[in-house]
Amino acid sequence: MHTAITVSHQRDRRNFLVRFCQLLWFGNAILLPVLAVIFALFHPLQARAETTAFVTPNEMESGSLLMQTEQAGQYVEAPRLATDVDITVSGPTARARLTQAFENPTDGWVEALYVFPLPEDSAVYSLKMIIGNRVVVADIKEKQAARAIYEQARSEGKKAALVEQQRPNVFTNAVANIGPHEKVVVQIEYQQAVRLADNRFSLRVPLVVAPRYNPQDKAAIDQRAELNGGWGQSTTSTAQTTDNAPIHTSLTGPDSTRTNPVTLAIKLDAGFPVDDLKSLYHPVKIDRLNGEARQITLQGDAIADRDFVLEWGAAASNTPTVGLFREQVGKDDYVLAYVTPPVLASSKKTGREIVFVIDNSGSMGGTSMAQAKASLDYALSRLEPNDHFNVIRFDDTLTKFFPDSVAATGENVTAARSFVGQLEASGGTEMLPPLHAALDDSHQSKGLRQIVFLTDGEVSNEQQLLDTIAARRGRSRIFMVGIGSAPNSYLMNRAAELGRGSFTHIGSTAEVDERMRALFDKLENPAVTDIRATFSEKNVSLTPTLLPDLYRGEPLVIAARMGKATGEVTINGMIGDHPWTVTLPLDQASNAEGISKIWARRKIDDAEVEATLGSISQDAADARILRLALDHHLVTRLTSLVAVDVTPSRAANIPLTQADIPLHLPAGWDYRTLLGIGATRDANAGQSTESETAEWSSVNRQAEPQAAPSPVSPNLPLPQTATPATLLMLQGLLAVLVGALLFWFTRREKAGSHE
Repeated sequence: MHTAITVSHQRDRRNFLVRFCQLLWFGNAILLPVLAVIFALFHPLQARAETTAFVTPNEMESGSLLMQTEQAGQYVEAPRLATDVDITVSGPTARARLTQAFENPTDGWVEALYVFPLPEDSAVYSLKMIIGNRVVVADIKEKQAARAIYEQARSEGKKAALVEQQRPNVFTNAVANIGPHEKVVVQIEYQQAVRLADNRFSLRVPLVVAPRYNPQDKAAIDQRAELNGGWGQSTTSTAQTTDNAPIHTSLTGPDSTRTNPVTLAIKLDAGFPVDDLKSLYHPVKIDRLNGEARQITLQGDAIADRDFVLEWGAAASNTPTVGLFREQVGKDDYVLAYVTPPVLASSKKTGREIVFVIDNSGSMGGTSMAQAKASLDYALSRLEPNDHFNVIRFDDTLTKFFPDSVAATGENVTAARSFVGQLEASGGTEMLPPLHAALDDSHQSKGLRQIVFLTDGEVSNEQQLLDTIAARRGRSRIFMVGIGSAPNSYLMNRAAELGRGSFTHIGSTAEVDERMRALFDKLENPAVTDIRATFSEKNVSLTPTLLPDLYRGEPLVIAARMGKATGEVTINGMIGDHPWTVTLPLDQASNAEGISKIWARRKIDDAEVEATLGSISQDAADARILRLALDHHLVTRLTSLVAVDVTPSRAANIPLTQADIPLHLPAGWDYRTLLGIGATRDANAGQSTESETAEWSSVNRQAEPQAAPSPVSPNLPLPQTATPATLLMLQGLLAVLVGALLFWFTRREKAGSHE
């Protein structure tokens, strides 16, 4: 009896399992196709509504910039940017307002990132975000805290803007949660001092960040080829690079639609009658305002692909030789002074050693290479028979034309000029090996030694180069010659400052003779040395802390903070063998705006220089910089401006697409040479020092130039919210397979029971 009951129970359980598996199998077979159809019809519509839509070039009805995606033939529209620059020049200072209008042309939500240049001495102090009729004013915060505030606002769907310094002359503006077809306006304000040199005043407005070459990040093998009569030996050394974060941007292709339009207006009130007012590289309209003031407006359809430079002089060649200005902020007075030393007759020329270094890397392709070669050819023609010289050319290889400096005989100069004339642009910009070679002073004599370095300076390892100059300058004086439409002026000026030389910019071939003649006036005439500034008042904070030597045509520019601008300041120095003194009464200073922020910016620069020279520790420099930046509301490498709209605008379940705004290649650059397309290296005859990790930071080196509108930039990843149709189908097939196996098993069990 017990056995019969047990068998009956087993049969019931087996029958139940069979019915359950059959129901599961039939359910899968019927419901899964229905669910698949539902997902195919409705889920893609939801994804398309929430993400940035893909487009193809043929779908575009107007000029647009398209970013490549990982999906072949599919693109997304890049955020659009329009820039307006409004500057007011009052005497020695310029106050600029930079307005950046970000527009999202897509159907999705976008975070835009724009990399943009500013003058390396600019004091960036204000950020406003304008959304419709609302204005959000930014706060200054320590960099990490500002970044955390921005990222929190971004994740919460709030509109936010973050301005950070990447280099003293390179900044980024990130704007989060720009809605579909929405525009967000960001206004940035900065102060800077007007430049005076060679009896000309000037204002430079950088408009493009050029691609930066990123040198190898490991110990580099530095091979130098020393040639004599065409043959020679290469010597090897190592140089450990430092951590220099590259500047990553997207770059438009050579045939892409010209985007990022720029408008610019300057109101000039110099404080004296102006003459010979001109824009060096852009067409402008000049209108006379009340009195001596002028309005300068950029003409035509300008794009951000080269620096804007405005120059002016004094009427009747009556250029002021001194200037004294004051601003009161709180309980303190801030003073800015310009003093131009007199020009003395040249003394008898003595022999000197001069080393010329010329950059023939890929970024110098096009008009830059022609400018550099013409400049160096002019310099070689100015050598005197009692001079000694050498020529070093470099890209990611290096060649010393002579094993050592040689006398400037006619034969040697002719050979060097022929060598320079055959140079071609190609390869990377490895500046450290040629800098070491130029600073290698094997003679250790006490005579005059000068280094003339011709380059665009587009490298990411600026600090490594500056550290090298500070450590190895010895008796050498370094004169930087910036080549091209948008050189790295921060590196040029700081290298010249540390190298006790000067910086000359050549922006076109037509400027070569004039600028190189002015440079040789500096090289061939005595500098003003041993300069001191003495204030009658106590507790004065002066900048620069280390007063520089001055060359012909250069003024001494100092700024100071004191309790009350009374008494006088006396400046002493030596012009050759002649003592020089000038006294300025501080109570006669004219009022001017922005001097306090210019003073603070220069004190920050002082801290950086002193840390580079080893006068103070890096921690001490950072503490000083942070205090100055927070007190004066300035953006630095340690502080940022952040603005957040308290009202959320993007729902949490709607995705956000990140997109860089691509930049133009600087005017005159050769696109194919930069990428190494079709380049030849035979003419340069050097040994390679480039490692596999060296690269151009803004360029996709694998990409050939493509037809518009595709730019050269890293491919964009597909949105993470795309429909998981493939995964759903695989899950469905797996369920059907499991059901089929179970059905087969139960059928087999049922057949076995009948047996």
